[in-house]
Amino acid sequence: MLENFLTKTTFDSYQDFIENFKIRIPENFNFAFDVVDEYARTEPDKIAMVWCDDKAGEAKFTFGQMKYYSDKVANFFTSIGIGKGDPVMLILKRRYEYWFCTLALNKIGAITIPATHLLSTKDIVYRNNTADVKMIVCVPDPEVVQHVEEAEAKSPTLMHKALIGPTRAGWLNFTKEMEKASDIFIKPQGNNAARNDDIMLLYFTSGTTGMPKMVNHNFAYPLGHILTAKYWQNVKDNGIHFTIADTGWAKSAWGKIYGQWLSGCAVMTYDYDKFHPKNLLHVIEKYSITSFCAPPTIYRFLIKEDLTKYNFHHLKYCVVAGEPLNPEVYKQFFDATGIKLMEGFGQTECTVAVATYPWMEPKPGSMGKPSPGYDIDILGPDGKVCEVGEIGQIVIHTDNRKPVGMFNGYFRDDELTKKVWQNGIYYTGDTAWRDEDGYYWFVGRADDIIKSSGYRIGPFEVESALLEHPAVLECAITAVPDPERGQIVKATIVPSKNYHPSDELAKELQEHVKKVTAPYKYPRIVEFVTDLPKTISGKIRRVQIRDQDQIE
Repeated sequence: MLENFLTKTTFDSYQDFIENFKIRIPENFNFAFDVVDEYARTEPDKIAMVWCDDKAGEAKFTFGQMKYYSDKVANFFTSIGIGKGDPVMLILKRRYEYWFCTLALNKIGAITIPATHLLSTKDIVYRNNTADVKMIVCVPDPEVVQHVEEAEAKSPTLMHKALIGPTRAGWLNFTKEMEKASDIFIKPQGNNAARNDDIMLLYFTSGTTGMPKMVNHNFAYPLGHILTAKYWQNVKDNGIHFTIADTGWAKSAWGKIYGQWLSGCAVMTYDYDKFHPKNLLHVIEKYSITSFCAPPTIYRFLIKEDLTKYNFHHLKYCVVAGEPLNPEVYKQFFDATGIKLMEGFGQTECTVAVATYPWMEPKPGSMGKPSPGYDIDILGPDGKVCEVGEIGQIVIHTDNRKPVGMFNGYFRDDELTKKVWQNGIYYTGDTAWRDEDGYYWFVGRADDIIKSSGYRIGPFEVESALLEHPAVLECAITAVPDPERGQIVKATIVPSKNYHPSDELAKELQEHVKKVTAPYKYPRIVEFVTDLPKTISGKIRRVQIRDQDQIE
C-alpha cells in the first residue's frame, strides 16, 4: 500500500530519511476509498481492528467488514440528507461504530467532528453553532444524551440526532438504521466528490486559554500520518498497534486509523470507562500487541506494576507523546522490559513534527530530531535563531513548503490563524532548546514558563527531578505570584504507595530538587493531592491548578 504514496519506503539512516522521504498525493485522495476499500478489494480478510471492552466484549473487523459497514452507514447518512461538506459530530468514546462513521463521512465528503463524551451542554451548544453541526451521533450514555438534548434548542443547524443501540424518542436508532441500509455505496463523482483541499476533519482543541479553536484538516491529512505510524511508531504490516486515546482527540487520528492502516497494520481498541494499569497490561499481553503508544502518564503507572508477571514477547516497540517523558520513567521501563521508549512531538495542528526515529539512539527526555518535510527551528523573542542550549519557541517554516498533514488554519478564525502563522512561520507556542547533536528538548508551553527572580524555569525539568524520588508517583509544577520574586515554583504531588503527606516529606523533596537540579528551581510550595487534573487524553492540566490557586 505505501508504495502507492511514497517515492521510497525504506531508509538506511536518519540522513537518508530526511533527504529522500517524499509523499505523493494523488488527485482527489480519499482515505476510505483509496486505502480501506482497496484493501477490501485485494485482501478482504486482512485484520483492520481488534476491539475489546472492560465488560468481556470482544470483536475483530477485517477491511472487508470495514467497507461493508461504512457503505451501510454512508447510505444511512445520505438518506437523511447528509451530503458533501456537512459537519457531523461524533461522540462515540471508543465504540467501533466511530470507525464506521468516520469512513462513511469520508466517502460522502462530509466533515467529521470528533468530540469527547465529557462535554457539557454549554460545550455542545458552542460546537454546534461555531461549526454549524447538522447531525450528532453519540453513545447511549445518559449524561451525554441529556447534554445533547439540552443543547438542541439552542442549536438551530442541528437536524438529526442518532443514538447507538437503544431506541429513544426524538432520536434515530443508529444501529437499526445501519442494519437496514444497503451495503453498496456508489462513489460520488464530479462536483459531488471530495477534493484534496476540502475540509475532512475539524478538531476542537482543548486549549489552555479562551474558547476551543477549530483545527481544520483537509482530505490529504491521513497521508501525513505515514510519518507518524510507519516511521515513528514503527508499526509493521499485519502487526497490531495499540495507541491509548479516546476518539474525541487528535491522538486517535495519530494512532488508531490513518497511518496504521496505510502501513497494513491492525489497530487495537480497548473500550474502558476507568483506567486500571493491570487491565491495560492484560490487554497488551492477551492480544499480542506488537507496538504501543501512550502518554507519559500511562507509563508512570505501568512502571509501578510488576511487569515481570506479563508475557510481552510480541511487543517490540514503544513510543511516547503528549507530554515530555521524564528520564526516570524511561529508565525504569527499560530496566523492566528492555524496550527503549521513543519520544515524539506534534500538535493537533500537524502530524509528528519532531521524533526519535528508529535510526536514532534515544536521549531520555529529548523529543528527538525534526521529521522529514518539516522545516523546524527554535526562535527567541527577538525572532532570531537560538544558539545551542538556548531556550526559544519551536516554529515551523512553511514559506517554501507546508508539511503534508499540517492544518490549513483555524476554521472561521482568520485573526487567530494570523496570530500564530506569520510571514510563512507557524509558532507552535511550545518552547524547547537544541543540543549540539541536533536533538530537541522540550521545556514547556510558552505560558507555562516560570519567571522567578530573573530566572526562566521550565516545569518539566523540576518535575523530572521530583519523579526520581520514590515518594513521587505524579507531579505538576506551576507558578504562584510572589511580590518579591515575581513568581515562585509550586509542586502539586501525588505520593506513591506507602508514602504519606507531611511537612517532613515536603522538606525532603525540596532538598532532593536542590541536589538534583539548580537550587533556585526548587519548589517553595509543596501541596500533596490524591490526583492531578488531566484532559481525557492524559495530559496534566496545569492551567486548572493555576486557576484554583488564584481562587484560593
